[in-house]
Amino acid sequence: MDTLPGPLPDSPERLEEQDRLREELEIYTLIFEHIHYGALVTDRDGYITHFNQPYGRFLGLDPAAQIGRHCTEVIENSRMHIVARTGIPEFSHSQRIMGQNMVVHRIPIKKGGTVIAVFGLVLFKDVRDLGRLAKQLSLLESKLEVYEAELLALRSIRYTIDSIVGVSQTLATLKNEALRAAASNFPVLICGESGTGKELFVQAIHHASERKLHPFVRINCAAIPRDLFESELFGYERGAFSGAAPQGKPGKFELAHRGTIFLDEIGDLPLEMQPKLLRVLEEKEFERVGGTQLIRSDFRLIAATNQNLERLLAGNRFRKDLFYRLNVFSMTIPPLRERPEDILPIGRHLLQQLRSEAHLSEVDFSQAAASALEGYDWPGNVRELANVVERTLSSLEGNWVRVQDLPFYLHPKEGGGKGGTTAPIRQIQEQAEKEAIVLALQESGQNKAKAARMLGIHRTLLYKKIHKHNL
Repeated sequence: MDTLPGPLPDSPERLEEQDRLREELEIYTLIFEHIHYGALVTDRDGYITHFNQPYGRFLGLDPAAQIGRHCTEVIENSRMHIVARTGIPEFSHSQRIMGQNMVVHRIPIKKGGTVIAVFGLVLFKDVRDLGRLAKQLSLLESKLEVYEAELLALRSIRYTIDSIVGVSQTLATLKNEALRAAASNFPVLICGESGTGKELFVQAIHHASERKLHPFVRINCAAIPRDLFESELFGYERGAFSGAAPQGKPGKFELAHRGTIFLDEIGDLPLEMQPKLLRVLEEKEFERVGGTQLIRSDFRLIAATNQNLERLLAGNRFRKDLFYRLNVFSMTIPPLRERPEDILPIGRHLLQQLRSEAHLSEVDFSQAAASALEGYDWPGNVRELANVVERTLSSLEGNWVRVQDLPFYLHPKEGGGKGGTTAPIRQIQEQAEKEAIVLALQESGQNKAKAARMLGIHRTLLYKKIHKHNL
């Protein structure tokens, strides 16, 4: 069979191919010469085939004169010929040249599995450059830590796992559970009576998670009007309803992208909103009110309630499917009365915290006052304890909180009964009257006329009551 002849030596096709190869070779040469650091290429026997201008300037050599010479004749301690023989690349090796320690790469170039050349590159002119680079990286890491701390301060996070104060084994177990929850992205449901510190645990979980640098968005399900709930959670487009902002508004789930959304008082979530919340939890996507575009949000949900959700389930006031979706990782914070060993540590922590904020001297509870605190049931839990400490410190004189400085209902009753037991109303009135007089005298600087005016009684009557209460 006849074969078609190839292009003639001077044919247009041949000339075009030569031009293309010439341009390509010129580009490769320009690339090689524009490498900032020293570069050379040897053949498989170690003889130099390429030597760039930056390397020549550094070594004080004419690059063109080095072509054809063996690498060991030109560069001291060269290993290019060894890499050509072994075929094993050497990355970031140290090589001493002209009294300086260089950092170099030696890379074998293979064709059909056989080494045909070796490419060498001086990565740094001196290893001291590596030290300078390390210092720069260290500085950048330090700056990053500062910026992360500032970003955390800008977020609405006040509490970390270290903010949870107490010595009980129950609390230690809960803190470990919180850390385990922080390591996952599953929904968390936190239950407990009002005032037990549920939000403290929520914020601690967020802060300990990989989402801590991203938003923490809080929604109180009991505080949002029913007709605004959907727009608060999912946002709305412009003109979605009367009174809507003209530019529209993103919802809480949209704002919580890459962060945590906290639904407080989840037991008060309107029944008609529960299936919509369930869909968002499962799909991580939603539409704004009045919108048609799907919005995806990568959020982590934590919910809290002081209600018995199982009782709400039985009364058909909470959907079972939503409950099971929320209850993946559950925690129950026991009331303060069930962990009495935590009362004093929390009380002292609050006392020192308030004292520090008010720039007061050291303050502590007397033994009798400590016993009174431990003997009370604290129906309002930690929130009530915080209120008592704040009230007591506001009128305290001296460095010790005594029993008489505490609210009267915490005072031990005759017969050794607990503080907080029912007392006759006359006794309660008299105790309240005594406390009011003591406070008025303290605030007036023991000026009885001024104290009487503050109490709204005549000065003569004040004298009688002071005598009556042995003040």
